[in-house]
Amino acid sequence: MITLNINGQAQRVEAEPDTPLLWVLRDTLQMTGTKYGCGMALCGACTVHMDGQAVRSCSTPVSAAAGKKVVTIEAVGRARVGQAVQEAWRRLDVVQCGYCQSGQIMSAVALLETNPRPSDADIDAAMGGNVCRCATYVRIRAAIHEAAQALA
Repeated sequence: MITLNINGQAQRVEAEPDTPLLWVLRDTLQMTGTKYGCGMALCGACTVHMDGQAVRSCSTPVSAAAGKKVVTIEAVGRARVGQAVQEAWRRLDVVQCGYCQSGQIMSAVALLETNPRPSDADIDAAMGGNVCRCATYVRIRAAIHEAAQALA
């Protein structure tokens, strides 16, 4: 039995220690906002926050999350930065197919929590590990800038 802190709530799960956090979130806890993309931490669709850092849940063993605070897309909007990012995403109509967007939002929030006034280069560096097959990168960058302005 492993106890996790997911979105501020203690969750006891039965899983092998090397089970990817992604599968515990999706299959055990039925939190399907975090997406499976590549399974190799290359696309960013599975991004969650662990103790404030953006991590790829497909390659993070559930045992690594024990004793840490995990935030998923389901709860990121509870915080001020998450609200600003989600609102900018809606206002600028960033989403096309939407599959990658939970990971995009989680990475954008992590960026703005550490760098409240990112340059284009900062955004490109922080978001470089998040792939969007619909190529909404220009709208993603604009939404991050808009969220940063709203938070200023």
